[in-house]
Amino acid sequence: MEVDREDGRTATMLRPLACSRSVLNRAHGSASWSQGDTKVLAAVYGPKVGTKKTENPEKASIEVIWKPKTGQIGKLEREYEMILTRTLQSICILTINPNTTTSVIIQVVNDDGALLPCAINAACAALVDAGISLKHLAVAICCCLAETGCVILDPTKQEEQKMKASVYLVFPNSVLSVLQVSVTKIDEPMEHGIITSVTHGAMSASWSRLIIPFKLRCWIACKAWKREVQRTLKWT
Repeated sequence: MEVDREDGRTATMLRPLACSRSVLNRAHGSASWSQGDTKVLAAVYGPKVGTKKTENPEKASIEVIWKPKTGQIGKLEREYEMILTRTLQSICILTINPNTTTSVIIQVVNDDGALLPCAINAACAALVDAGISLKHLAVAICCCLAETGCVILDPTKQEEQKMKASVYLVFPNSVLSVLQVSVTKIDEPMEHGIITSVTHGAMSASWSRLIIPFKLRCWIACKAWKREVQRTLKWT
């Protein structure tokens, strides 16, 4: 099934990507990331000596601070902080600098849809810019399910509001980790090659039969996105 999109894209067509690194002078690493009119700045500070709250003699910790474009941080932003923290902890090699904390600051510049994936991509680029050791890169994307059953890739804000359900997926850029197998076994395994999966939207009984094909179509559509993000990170 196809769906008409106001910007003229096909269902699986991406918005233009843009990434710049080292955009902030005082941060150890920084990056700006835009997907269409959605834009996020990410800054990395650290590793620095951990506080009593984050002390761990065996591994480092990652903290994420989300700064909205305007106003105070709310429940949704707190959820974004938690998802980002877990995602970044899963891709960083935390045993290299034990008992330290690396802070990742996310500043929303503009939100026109797929904000969390944009923030994840920005944070990953900033970690690379800071020289933080990673097992692999993280590639994030948003897919939405329309009333017609069509999967929409990289939606705008207006499209997100009209969709029946949406899912944020984060993939590794490679199925192979830079760590040896004996080391990676202690970390949480990636199920079906997915680092993070977050679903929003209520499914009725009639819609529940679409969940599996929805995720399958998202996975297929995201292959193109994954290649595009990797190309963007490589050439910035």
